[in-house]
Amino acid sequence: MSARLYETRFCPHCASALALLTEIEDGGAKARLRCPACGWTHWNNPTPVLAAVIECVDRDGQILLARNAAWTGKLFGLITGFMEAGETPEEGIRREVGEETALTVDSLALIGVYDFQRMNQIIIAYHAQARGDIVLSPELAEYRLFTPVSVRCWRAGTGFALADWLRGRGHEPQFIDVSARA
Repeated sequence: MSARLYETRFCPHCASALALLTEIEDGGAKARLRCPACGWTHWNNPTPVLAAVIECVDRDGQILLARNAAWTGKLFGLITGFMEAGETPEEGIRREVGEETALTVDSLALIGVYDFQRMNQIIIAYHAQARGDIVLSPELAEYRLFTPVSVRCWRAGTGFALADWLRGRGHEPQFIDVSARA
């Protein structure tokens, strides 16, 4: 079970301590955090996260990767963000790209959907062709531009989306050892 399962410890309805209880659901017996007093269930469903492989059409098709300001290492990744209520995934990734880089997205194409259990997330990844002056939000410390043949992937979350995008362009992805660089 994910460590996130234990972030919710008390029932939001009656304030009783939650317990890991097993009940029969549609798919059979399932253990979940439940309130023994009122029956409320903490579903702990994955959070949808949006990601973009940004191809800068006005920079010879280079790929933009950015380093999050909260990251301790020098690793660079895709632009990502949480989908907000009331928006489609396409609207959300356009918003995230604009908020985090100031780029305007010309077109989007779905790369795929990726399971990221370590963070209890489902990643919906897009290829975004974008243009404009790059101005980073305070969430990002710096960015780098890479040619498709020089970019390196990582074996987690959005790194698999980048690898799939590269394969779709006829490039065999090269992977970095994140543990050696972090």
